Amino acid sequence: MPYWRLSNFYFFYFALLGAIAPYVPLYFAHLGFSPARIGELVAMPMVMRCLAPNLWGWLGDKTGQRLRIIRWGALLTLLGFSLIFISKSYAWLALVMFVHAFFWHAILPQFEVITFEHLSQRPQDYSRIRLWGSVGFIVTVVLLGYVFVDLGLGSFPWLVCLIMLGIWLSSLLVPKAKTQAARLQSQVGYGFFSYLQQRPIGAFYLAVMLMQISHGPYYTFLSVYLTELGYSRSAVGWLWSLGVLAEIGLFIYMPKLLLRFSLRHVLLASFALAAVRWLALGYLADQLLCLIVIQILHAATFGSFHAAAMQFVQRQFPSNRQGQGQALYVSLSGVGAAIGALYAGYMWSAAGAAGTFAVAAGAATMALIIVWMGLTEHRNGQTA
Repeated sequence: MPYWRLSNFYFFYFALLGAIAPYVPLYFAHLGFSPARIGELVAMPMVMRCLAPNLWGWLGDKTGQRLRIIRWGALLTLLGFSLIFISKSYAWLALVMFVHAFFWHAILPQFEVITFEHLSQRPQDYSRIRLWGSVGFIVTVVLLGYVFVDLGLGSFPWLVCLIMLGIWLSSLLVPKAKTQAARLQSQVGYGFFSYLQQRPIGAFYLAVMLMQISHGPYYTFLSVYLTELGYSRSAVGWLWSLGVLAEIGLFIYMPKLLLRFSLRHVLLASFALAAVRWLALGYLADQLLCLIVIQILHAATFGSFHAAAMQFVQRQFPSNRQGQGQALYVSLSGVGAAIGALYAGYMWSAAGAAGTFAVAAGAATMALIIVWMGLTEHRNGQTA
């Protein structure tokens, strides 16, 4: 199992997220855009995330050429984002966000399938590979916090392009899973949509969307919010990193956690802690000790949730439907993220942080109720 080559890809892929999630809103604010326009620009890649993965997921399942899709997607992501150097107008930036996201969101669902193919009979070890993505996120968030102090936010596009180059180069090192072709040929199974008619799968995907809706204000305005509260840019970087450090710790422990608790229990705990986290973030972020605890809860709102979700998709779909299953996970996450970014943008000035994060807590609570009612457990502890 090519542990380091898989981990290297996750490192660079999530390093890009570490550059974009905390700093692209600050970059757009640096360019002079209003909160509403920032929310729209942040939501645009998420709209493409709703559409593109399904096309690439179907193509990956149909052809089995997942690595080729990943490599071309990585290269075209870089070329698409490079268009940002032509103009900084709202319309042109909207185009850049749409174009690069169309290819960027082709990458991860296909790579998740390849990772699970390499893991074969040990899918619970996924989190120990995926944690390197979290390391890449932390390294990027912290380093860019200091870089922007010295070079300013005008250097943001150049640094993002450099990370995108790293994604493409790392994709060239990843080998194809030996079992992939044989499984694709041997498995026929049912049509993909027949799986979606099953109650547990439908409930799961609806909860996924709601969880991402709840994250909308966090990913769109956390950096702006903390800056307004008086935290420095370097402090903001460290606070982002604290959440991801907690996530890494969770990923290390996750294989044991999944052996002890069912996927249903892990998902329910993740949603409950997300609701608590968003309420606390809306009211207590000005108190540093409370903010530290809030960020540590990222271990649940992303770490345990994502690891359990990946296990759920891997269990529910055969390998010749894995690409579409992963793509739908990413797409509905994109739908939720886009809705989250939009309502956060429109509510932020009118309702403030407390009101906006209260809506986020409500979305997480709805996800908890849906999973509680939609997923059941057999006597052997398996979730269905």
